[in-house]
Amino acid sequence: MGMGTRNVDARLAASIGQLEEPVIPDFQALQDVPKGGVLFALPALLVTGLLKYSENFFKLSKGYYGLDSLLIILAFIALVRVKSIESLRYSAPGEWGKLIGLDRIPEVRTLRSKIKQLTQDEGPQQWSEALCKEWMQSAPEQASILYIDGHVRVYNGQQTKLPRHHVARQKLCLRATTDYWVNAMDGQPFMVINKAVDPGMIKVIENDILPQLEKRLPTFVNAEELKSDPLLHRFTLVCDRESYSPPFFKRMKAQRVACLTYHKYPGENWPEEEFLPYAVTLSSGEQTQLNLAERGHCLSNGLWVREIRKLSQKGHQTSIIGTDYRSEMIPLAVAMFARWSQENFFKYCREHFGLDKLVDYCIEPVSESVKVVNPEYRRLDSQIRSSQGKLNRLLARFATLTLDAPIEPDKVEPFLQKKTICQEEIEAFQVQIKTLKEKRKQTPHYLKVKDLPEEEQFQQLSTKSKHFIDTIKMIAYRAETAMANLLRETLSRPDEVRSLLRAIYSSEADLIPDHEQGTLTVKLHHLANRSYDVAIQKLCDELNSTETKFPRTNLRMIFKLGSK
Repeated sequence: MGMGTRNVDARLAASIGQLEEPVIPDFQALQDVPKGGVLFALPALLVTGLLKYSENFFKLSKGYYGLDSLLIILAFIALVRVKSIESLRYSAPGEWGKLIGLDRIPEVRTLRSKIKQLTQDEGPQQWSEALCKEWMQSAPEQASILYIDGHVRVYNGQQTKLPRHHVARQKLCLRATTDYWVNAMDGQPFMVINKAVDPGMIKVIENDILPQLEKRLPTFVNAEELKSDPLLHRFTLVCDRESYSPPFFKRMKAQRVACLTYHKYPGENWPEEEFLPYAVTLSSGEQTQLNLAERGHCLSNGLWVREIRKLSQKGHQTSIIGTDYRSEMIPLAVAMFARWSQENFFKYCREHFGLDKLVDYCIEPVSESVKVVNPEYRRLDSQIRSSQGKLNRLLARFATLTLDAPIEPDKVEPFLQKKTICQEEIEAFQVQIKTLKEKRKQTPHYLKVKDLPEEEQFQQLSTKSKHFIDTIKMIAYRAETAMANLLRETLSRPDEVRSLLRAIYSSEADLIPDHEQGTLTVKLHHLANRSYDVAIQKLCDELNSTETKFPRTNLRMIFKLGSK
């Protein structure tokens, strides 16, 4: 039955299908429970929605573990920085079991089978959609400005040959998939969409993200307000330069969606006299001064947009364009520069939540209607680029060929011969490039997946299990962020707040259940740095005010700080 097993009767009953209900958590009085501090995160996890709606979208067959126990343990392992389910092989299952009131957690093989069972249908997608709607409706001030960016997830396995993507952080083209994330200004995630074949940000926004936002976003302005003010928008999308497209901006404006991005072709610098200093408060709460200026700008398709520029101390001008015609200049500038919070989210989650880790090793077919770049077109395009580069170098060399010496027959002849050879090479490359361009013109740029040559066929990585685990990681990140917001003001160095939370999650704690009083006391051991005691005590007070009960028990959780 595995290491740490104590409840033998229930496990035997579960093994033969005689256990009608999952085992109810039964906490024992224990001291020095490893990672017991992660229980401090349970109230935040429950408020964030870990168990909300789960019964509506997931069904487990009869067994020893309940759905709530599985979801809680998956959230706990994310918070204590166990990067993958496979890593649980090297952890004591009995110690983990103490955190959820059971004798032990499932073996990795069992846990994988449970996840597979939960992700057979559209449950993970529907659960994520319900949570996204809940988050947006409960915090409309966060949902009014949304940040969209693609995160390239590199795949180094051998199960399938995924299409290559440019990985900016490594400056390489590698086999990968792209996840498009939608975040709030402070980096908190709302939703994610996976694309094995990346059609580009603009198509993903119009075909995938916008239809879902229409169903989930709260109503910021009513129909009468929109009708009376043709320049009023419903909400704002903030993206990087990949979204720069005048036709796209025009289509979004027609749908009353404002866009904010960097200008891809800013042109000449503006006179520095136009810039004025403004005191601003950034999304992080930091107060600073920005030198800003604003003009109207007409794009190539005749669409008028606002252009805001920031002047750095070194004289560099950063150009922002937007179709938000009603907001003040300073909030728009702050919103654009807050885009780095999304980049910080990617970096933090890669490092601490294993964002790029595989959940399983399953693959599934790609929709046959999906279009990809024709391999033959890509090969011809690569040859043209290579030949064009060589031609440019030859032209540069040809331009530098000059005769500086006196005009004498013995020096003129070698010079003319060298120049003739160079000219012949140039003409040969020009003919070659012209021929390649004709071939490329006759070659279809895109092919459907089903029409690819057999050696170029590929499948995509499993998406449902990845979406399920990504949703749990989103919940864990949002819960950690909520706790960080509680603690930030109590620390002399607010940037250490997440480090403190990681230390709390990994610390030992004593568990003291009192079934007569209906309480479960979690007593966290003092951390190495006692200066954190004030912050932790405030956290305990806030958590105790929630009067959280451990799921499927009548035990009200009490959080304390103290040594043995």
